[in-house]
Amino acid sequence: MAEGIILAGGYSSRMSENKMTKPLWGIPLILHAVQRMKPIVARVVIVTGYYHEPIASLFSMDSQIEIIHNDQYALGMFSSVQCGVRAIQSDLFILPGDYPLIHTETYTELLQAQGAIRVPTYEGKRGHPLFMVQELREALLKEPIDSNLKRFRDQFPVSEVAVDDSGILKDVDTFSDWMLIEHLMEGRG
Repeated sequence: MAEGIILAGGYSSRMSENKMTKPLWGIPLILHAVQRMKPIVARVVIVTGYYHEPIASLFSMDSQIEIIHNDQYALGMFSSVQCGVRAIQSDLFILPGDYPLIHTETYTELLQAQGAIRVPTYEGKRGHPLFMVQELREALLKEPIDSNLKRFRDQFPVSEVAVDDSGILKDVDTFSDWMLIEHLMEGRG
């Protein structure tokens, strides 16, 4: 069974507050990502950084979730990707924690597809999460820390999996993004 990595190591600088714990429809933003991934994976690894304690405290009682603090979070998101991959020994999903709308079915469709690296697409646009087979772990860990997931991904054949899920394209970076998603979920958008 696959495992999941959720990235939550950043500063949330465009939100000017910790967006991962900010309530969205009554629960912390990151919890949406966890709840939608969790039924499909054996374990979820959340990689924290700047806001380690507030995020870790949300999941202290959940044995299916492991919290890992990335001491090198200031070096960028790829350092958190590598930190999470070091903790995984199986096929895996990688998802930034600010994608609250991804359907659980999207994970199932990615698992059932073929290819060493799989990405979902919606109306021809690539989104998240990325699926990767365990055989690529060592290559990812050898990638320079100043690289990024797209640069790594594009070194290999990528299988695109068309899904009926616009949530693969919708992250929360700014307060405007936040408001848009709030309205979408309330049926006003």
